[in-house]
Amino acid sequence: MREILRVGSRKVWLYIIAAVIGLVAGYVVLSEQDSPKFQSEEGILDLTQAQLSTNPQKLTGKWAFYWQELLSPEDMRVRSAREGNQDHWISIPSSWLGYPLEGQRLSGTGYATFGLVVHLSEQDRDEMLALRLPSIFNAYKLWVNGELQAEVGEVGQDKHSMTPQLETKLVYFQPESDTLELVMQVSNFQHHRGGITKNIELGGSGVITTKTNLNLARDMFITASLLVIGLYNLLLFMLRRKDKAPLYFGLFTVLLGIRSLFNGELIFTQWLPHFPWELQFKIEYLILCVSGYIITMYFDCIFPNYVSRWFRLGTRIVTGAFCILVVITPAIIYTKFLLVIGVMVVLHMIYLMIGLVQAAVRRMEGALIFLLVSVVTLVTVVNDFLYFNGWSLVGNTSPLGLLIFTIAQLILLSSRSTRTASNEERITRELQDVNDKLIEMNMNLEQTVQERTQALSTVHDDLQTSYDRLLHSEQGRKKLLAYITHDLRMPLSSMLGYVEAIQDRVKPERNEQYLKYIRENTIRINRMIEELSFLSHLETGQVSYRMEPVQMIPFLHGFFEQYELVVRDAGLDFILDIGDTEDRRSILPVVEMDTKRIEQALFNLVSNAMKFTSSGGLVRIALIVEMVNHAPHAVISIQDSGMGIPPEQLEQIFERNYRYDRPGMGIEGSGLGLAICREIVQAHGGMVRAESDGKMGATFYVTFPCTVIEGKG
Repeated sequence: MREILRVGSRKVWLYIIAAVIGLVAGYVVLSEQDSPKFQSEEGILDLTQAQLSTNPQKLTGKWAFYWQELLSPEDMRVRSAREGNQDHWISIPSSWLGYPLEGQRLSGTGYATFGLVVHLSEQDRDEMLALRLPSIFNAYKLWVNGELQAEVGEVGQDKHSMTPQLETKLVYFQPESDTLELVMQVSNFQHHRGGITKNIELGGSGVITTKTNLNLARDMFITASLLVIGLYNLLLFMLRRKDKAPLYFGLFTVLLGIRSLFNGELIFTQWLPHFPWELQFKIEYLILCVSGYIITMYFDCIFPNYVSRWFRLGTRIVTGAFCILVVITPAIIYTKFLLVIGVMVVLHMIYLMIGLVQAAVRRMEGALIFLLVSVVTLVTVVNDFLYFNGWSLVGNTSPLGLLIFTIAQLILLSSRSTRTASNEERITRELQDVNDKLIEMNMNLEQTVQERTQALSTVHDDLQTSYDRLLHSEQGRKKLLAYITHDLRMPLSSMLGYVEAIQDRVKPERNEQYLKYIRENTIRINRMIEELSFLSHLETGQVSYRMEPVQMIPFLHGFFEQYELVVRDAGLDFILDIGDTEDRRSILPVVEMDTKRIEQALFNLVSNAMKFTSSGGLVRIALIVEMVNHAPHAVISIQDSGMGIPPEQLEQIFERNYRYDRPGMGIEGSGLGLAICREIVQAHGGMVRAESDGKMGATFYVTFPCTVIEGKG
């Protein structure tokens, strides 16, 4: 076994190393392609050797930098004529956060003016050129040769005078000379990194437009693919809720699709240019925060028992904390935690990759593919975090990596669904074969039964005679046996069915539920046997009673106090109403009875009222004295506000095993409580009856003959 694991582990690591080497090589190639050939020095970029109409260039290098100044092109010309060359230069693309100026490092908020002079080749002088402007934090104005060409948001000198907005733009112009003077005002008071943090590209209008449209088509393809795949998996979960893997995968994919609208070419802001900037950023950051947790839950569904309980709890707490931070704080605060959030997401993926390595070593289906695409996705995500922090040349790679990851997971889920469907078809065929065999056996049994029936008919007559003699000689025992045979057949058959289902492994995943049903039926059978035995003894006169004179009012007070908490814990009001009787001196009934047995009978009635009364209802006990045939009788009434009993069934409810279950109530019981109550009351010379209109509530009356009527002293 260890040798197999060693061999498997070696192969898995070889696959991982090969994937990492391929990604590093691809990154080197992309970085080389993305590296600019020309860079500006001290605000001057020489492109006389470049042909912009066919080969666009990024305007990278040192730009003139005027901190805390919003200068127009005219202002810059006046200052240049008066003061000479500018002393401060800043590398573009980069944030001014941390830029050293006069012995101090700048914060991310503020405003500044950037300047660049571009020298063009002679062939580009007569060409229609274009500038591709990325999203710049958070508002800017751009002049080209003194003409205002672009304005995004509203530039201001403080938070209240500026309006933030993110948008990518294309600016078309035709130079009138071989020199371009670019002046850009930028202000930022909302994000922790202000300035021109992405590449500005200059080239021929046709090439730049084509490149922009291709980027837009790529982003739309990735977004549409993610949204379609995500919605498809959410629909699968709605149709089959038992498997939660499509739920988490669908949520993950849909959220990534939504987030991709806010990256790259900013498709969302092109559709809705007036969408609130703050809300846009909150949505993007919230999706980023919860993505790690959702993919962890998805991994736990695909490969159970690989995510520890402590990691699951920890990721919930950390994810929830970051989400709360994003919701309640402005962007200037939570954007400072971008690197921390990125580390959290990366740690999620690294943790899952460790579990994937273990699963791949154990050769679990789909683990190796899951692992390899996770490596690809991790590298692209890490690269984007480095890019957004200014540490990488290649940006916006995570949508492509996540699309590859999503497609691989879709294939994995599809294979699982196909395998499940194949297993279901196989089980269906096996069940059909078993059913055919049972039908054949049943046909043979019918013939055998017919042959045996005639033979058993003669024996039946003899057994009937013996049965009659035994029935009369042992009436109580036979009655109990008949009760057990009738009442226990259904739960015993049900238990037998569950046991056979466990033995035959019909649905192994439900064995725990079957054992629970067996336990509940066992408890129910034990209770029914006790009640059947007691009822049998009652009916055959084998129960002895300790009769003594009892004052009914103190007796009912004690009964009420004993069971008050039981009834109120069930969510019902419990009322004892004997006020009128207690206040009348001449009527204090005394009844000859066994208090323990009468308490048992009354509790059966109270318990019955509790079963059929919803929470918030009422159970009321009252006592009156009535004259029946010129003799005083104590009448105890137990009234509830439940669903009532149909009038035509009032005479049947005291019969053994009769139960009235209204559809939808789901009330279980043995049906023996009222029968036991009737036997006890009749043994005391009393009677019990019920009244109800079948719509609202029922009232049970227990009547006992009074031995004496005492008056209050």
